[in-house]
Amino acid sequence: MAESGEGLAFHPMDQFTVKPLFGEGPIHWYTITNVTLWMAIGIVAIILLMVVGSARRSIVPSKGQSLAELIYGFVHKMVEDVAGKDGLKFFPYILTVFLFILCSNILGLLPKAFTPTSHIAVTAVLAVLVFVSVTVIGFVKNGAHFLELFWVKSAPLALRPVLAVIEIISYFVRPVSHSIRLAGNMMAGHAVIKVFAAFAPLILMSFVGVIVTPLSVLAITAMYGLEIIVAVVQAYVFTILTCVYLKDALHPAH
Repeated sequence: MAESGEGLAFHPMDQFTVKPLFGEGPIHWYTITNVTLWMAIGIVAIILLMVVGSARRSIVPSKGQSLAELIYGFVHKMVEDVAGKDGLKFFPYILTVFLFILCSNILGLLPKAFTPTSHIAVTAVLAVLVFVSVTVIGFVKNGAHFLELFWVKSAPLALRPVLAVIEIISYFVRPVSHSIRLAGNMMAGHAVIKVFAAFAPLILMSFVGVIVTPLSVLAITAMYGLEIIVAVVQAYVFTILTCVYLKDALHPAH
């Protein structure tokens, strides 16, 4: 929030601005930015949790080992339940995606942090990688039979061509919805918190602030708690959709 001649102005979307870490100027594909910094921090956090935290395995696990085992078992069961035992060979990739999104979401809630998953460029790459991977897996495993995914055999014959067109369109829309859902949810929550935070300093400026500020603090606290839940849920949603798409690739017949 900033004070100007016309009153107060704040820009809740400024927190999503991509900035180079060193110097100024245009950003190229090789420029080290705040996005790449927090993605690297997320990767380090994953290594500390899953490798260092579980390095000293014991019958009575430490907190780090317990958390690592909980996440491992949770994602493993998700893959097995949704994609079947055939999907377990892709479990390491799915676990990596889940951990990257989860750590990026959680770390983005720290003060002055940046949330990589609030940017469509990051989530789009994740979604496209999933889309391309499951499509290749589908054709490699099933050959031309993978196209049966778009042919709804349970429907009346006259409706099947129409349904096939709808299925093809929905299939290619997958990476769009997959990426926008994650980025949109993370961006919206952070923006709302910033809006409420802009009202907190009002207590220093007017009598109205004595009422507004406590309410804004309560709203920020509630939104922050909600954002923690959203951070976990969105990682789960992205991952379980990945498992669903993998199931379609492994077993395309309706």
